[in-house]
Amino acid sequence: MNILVINAGSSSVKFTLFGIEDDTVMATGIVERIGLKGTQLYYRNLRGDEIRTNAEVADTSQAIDALTSLLMDEKLGVIRSKEEISAIGHRVVHGGEKIKTSALLTTAVKKIIAECFELAPLHNPLNMEGIKACEASFHGVPQAAVFDTAFHTTLPDYAYLYGLPYHLYQEDKIRKYGFHGTSHQYVCQTAAKLLKQPFDELKIISCHLGNGCSVTAVDKGISIDTSMGFTPLEGLIMGTRCGDLDPAIALYLMEHKRLDATQINELFNKQSGLLGLAGTGSSDLRDILAAREKGNQQAETAINAFVYRIKKYIGAYTAAMGGLNAIVFTAGIGENSALIREMVCSGLEGLGIILDPEKNSQANGKSCQVESSQSRVKIMVVPTNEERAIALQTLALLQT
Repeated sequence: MNILVINAGSSSVKFTLFGIEDDTVMATGIVERIGLKGTQLYYRNLRGDEIRTNAEVADTSQAIDALTSLLMDEKLGVIRSKEEISAIGHRVVHGGEKIKTSALLTTAVKKIIAECFELAPLHNPLNMEGIKACEASFHGVPQAAVFDTAFHTTLPDYAYLYGLPYHLYQEDKIRKYGFHGTSHQYVCQTAAKLLKQPFDELKIISCHLGNGCSVTAVDKGISIDTSMGFTPLEGLIMGTRCGDLDPAIALYLMEHKRLDATQINELFNKQSGLLGLAGTGSSDLRDILAAREKGNQQAETAINAFVYRIKKYIGAYTAAMGGLNAIVFTAGIGENSALIREMVCSGLEGLGIILDPEKNSQANGKSCQVESSQSRVKIMVVPTNEERAIALQTLALLQT
């Protein structure tokens, strides 16, 4: 059984084809800069054959066709026909309040995805383009949507409501939704398996740290709070996003800097975070760490602010759950930066969180435990794999 996973974005389409029965990545690839000059196509199959080339691709539908052709290519392909694809799983960012789990795509589910266009205008419309393109190209093949927000639909009302007039929630659905749910669920379930303990008996804090960052409190298998909110802007300091701030700052900028809504959106989402704080011209933590090593005090302060925000959420979520069994670090920074893991855990000994420096230094990029033998809390590094999670959830839907 082969399951194709599609992630259609604003200017790219990523795909992975899984041989799900033997857990094989048969092929993976991406079309980048769709509709722009210099469109690039990358493809790699399980034999190690790969290509990177310019492509004449104007839209999502053409990107899907280009990738499908490579999957069936005489030399580079891994299947002989489209009939060998059993199902297609799509990453969809927003399911609102109505979608509480992954779902096979029906007219009703697609209607809900469309209703969430205004909640995720940069993502859901493009996710829908990928769905429509696959429907046109793969007639009759079952398709599923796996939602970033679904894992967080278990948040209690006192956690997802803001201190705004209640009618704004009733009429406009202004509330915390949370994102990165597919990643958080996958790494927490994986952590439970590695610990050989039931997922529904553990209190876990999951730290998804990459260019986008979020922390989630998972109590007995259920997400009870998460740092991202109405949009992915809330919460931690990120690569270019500001994270938590006083809402009055927006009003101040409008009045004193004469910024309009578009400019404020650009400032908060694309010019802030580590990029804005460090002043190195880069949002990449590796560049900022390199500047710090050269004595750049502003870079040092940016990293300290980044780490401090993570510590605060760990403390808050430990309190919210009334205890903690494990912390999981994942995504680009969480998996690969021993220094950031060390800085985050430093000073949390009072919460029973004690890192083993030697284990931590050897942990990058692989699943393992890095806590000291004196630590009451397990500290884990678990690489995320959202594509595999989408494939597994799609398979589960086929089997129900």
